[in-house]
Amino acid sequence: MGRIGVDLYPLRTGVPLAEADTFGKFLGGSAANVAVAAARLGRRVGLVSRTGADPFGAYLRAELRGFGVDERWVTEVAAYPTPITFCEIFPPDHFPLYFYRLPKAPDLEIHPNELDLDAVRAARIFWMTGTGLSVEPSRAATFAALRARAGAPLPGAGAAAGAGLGAGGAGVTVFDLDWRPMLWEEKPQPYYAEALELATVAVGNAEECAVATGCDDPREAARALLAAGPELAVVKLGPDGVLAVHRDGTVAQAAPVAVEVVNGLGAGDAFGGALCHGLLAGWDLDRTLRFANAAGAIVASRLACSTAMPWPAEVEEVLARCH
Repeated sequence: MGRIGVDLYPLRTGVPLAEADTFGKFLGGSAANVAVAAARLGRRVGLVSRTGADPFGAYLRAELRGFGVDERWVTEVAAYPTPITFCEIFPPDHFPLYFYRLPKAPDLEIHPNELDLDAVRAARIFWMTGTGLSVEPSRAATFAALRARAGAPLPGAGAAAGAGLGAGGAGVTVFDLDWRPMLWEEKPQPYYAEALELATVAVGNAEECAVATGCDDPREAARALLAAGPELAVVKLGPDGVLAVHRDGTVAQAAPVAVEVVNGLGAGDAFGGALCHGLLAGWDLDRTLRFANAAGAIVASRLACSTAMPWPAEVEEVLARCH
């Protein structure tokens, strides 16, 4: 549940937008990309979002169908245009984003009474984002979905939970911290704290975890996230790999996968879809992190985000090379 839009990315890297003359058009938005990533790995996925009542909205729904994502809950909002996002691509680590989401993005116009709460409750994994908390009515809708999920069975403590986080991902609610400061007019911390109380898994990069917890150290941030409610905290550390800490005391780390970076913007979404895949498979944390880390690295080595999401065999090939 969350952001969707059209990505317009320059087809030449290392040039500012003022000089870019050719662009590729792709499905984008964090939640949409995570959905595509999980679908590429063979999972049955649906997206809850909104587009404008315009050709770009029709394009996005067609793309979702093509990727195998159920788009029945992605409906039109006539009042607002489908958002567009541009980026500049300066490898290996500078990728400025320019969001065109004014006067308001349709994906923030999800109302609580529009939710299919039976589907939300039934999902083995429910993924929500920090951006969804940034403004009403999306904030109220996101909390309505989280409260509906609160009755789902949460993973228990003990060795089995650390090994597989519940029985094949049953009842998992993932809070993607997804911090985009340009999309907020209020302080996010009170809303993040409330959402963390209702989440099973918290995942974010080091900056996002620091925003949520006030802790700059990754391990301290992970412990603070666990104290706020989730069973599992995942801190993405970019070139330093990834850290995960479970409430039962299990700690797992995955080393970075060496690739030639082309565009790092979709790596976190690929990681998210692969994280869901590992949780649903009931893998232990080490295997899940290695797989998700490899999926993210693959996308970082490619230009686009949604179309770059890897197939299972591609991830396994990278993992085989790393050992």
